[in-house]
Amino acid sequence: MMPGSTSRAESRSHADRATKWAVSLPPSLFLIAFFLLPSLLMVAASFRHPGEFGGLAPLFLDGRLQLTLETYRFFAGDFIYAEIFLRSFVVAGLTTLLCLLLAYPLALLIARSPKRRRDLLVLLVILPFASNFLIRVYAWIMLLGPAGLLYTPFAVIVGMVYVHLPFMILPLYTNLEKHDPALLEAAQDLGAGAWTRFWRITLPLSLPGIWSGTALVFIPVLGMFAVPELLGGTRDILIGNLIKEQFLDNRDWPLGATLSILLTVAVLALAALAARAGRLRGKTS
Repeated sequence: MMPGSTSRAESRSHADRATKWAVSLPPSLFLIAFFLLPSLLMVAASFRHPGEFGGLAPLFLDGRLQLTLETYRFFAGDFIYAEIFLRSFVVAGLTTLLCLLLAYPLALLIARSPKRRRDLLVLLVILPFASNFLIRVYAWIMLLGPAGLLYTPFAVIVGMVYVHLPFMILPLYTNLEKHDPALLEAAQDLGAGAWTRFWRITLPLSLPGIWSGTALVFIPVLGMFAVPELLGGTRDILIGNLIKEQFLDNRDWPLGATLSILLTVAVLALAALAARAGRLRGKTS
């Protein structure tokens, strides 16, 4: 290779690396500043003592580092926290399942509609976002109150499904729209009925959309506190409400941080299990 060619190749390599850094550095800094550092602050706060008037106690007292595992022992020693965690995961799982059952046929209908109508149908799906979140929840208060359903677990589930349903519809529609109709036509020519075509072709191809919608619904529901607080009763408190109470009402920041970290760890563990199950399924299929 000629020296000039080597120099040009090195220049292109340096330019490519500079372009990659220029593209990846801003979002990386954003994630570090607004996701990683706050998480590290929560971890550090979970090992601190609560302040006398709220917040955090001084890190050093009489020259000694003030760190403790008291909040973790307190969590492990009181079954009520495990019960609230379990209730939160049950509500999140039920909400996700109901959203999937409601969203899938609607997303399939939109994807198979004529192209000139799809934009209008998608607009109708996202139209509720044009109004304030609290206004929409208060509308359900006015609807459920006269029927005697307010401040019940049913009201909480209804509110959760209503708020998060578009987050299941949109990824499913995006996936279903890309399916090649020739696959269904070929299966029909081979004698496959409508139900068989759905189970053997449409559903397997839509699994990425299902997983995306599940993540977009399940994780936010776990941290949601406004819907249970407005539509639920005293027995419908979820982990999001508990964390909010520790930071704003009880002003026990270490316990609130501990609950936040434990919730994050639980969500990451579930995500890891789901990813592993997906990889194992891919190997066996």
